[in-house]
Amino acid sequence: MNSYEQAILTAKALDSKKGLDIQVIEIKDISVLADYMVIATGTSSTHVKALADEVEYKLDEAGVSVSHIEGYRSNSWILLDYIDVIVNVFSDEAREFYDLERLWQDGNPVDISDVIN
Repeated sequence: MNSYEQAILTAKALDSKKGLDIQVIEIKDISVLADYMVIATGTSSTHVKALADEVEYKLDEAGVSVSHIEGYRSNSWILLDYIDVIVNVFSDEAREFYDLERLWQDGNPVDISDVIN
């Protein structure tokens, strides 16, 4: 599975659990960190954790293991590092505060309207 397919599967997993404002940004031309950054919002700390769990479950099911997880005990931001894809699941307040879309504005937004509701 290539990094694009991982990013799309991640977006689908987030959408299946009602993640909000899901964004996939291609960053491979501007960063050595990863190929894609996926960002989503949960409505509560429980929802944020459920979204992160679903991503981990779906990607594990597809044979892709998470390399590192940060913030799992946090109420506002969980980061899942899949080497080529970095997944950020935020509470609404944390997403507004950290504003990763602005940080990665030089990346290329990926149109995922055909894969999520």
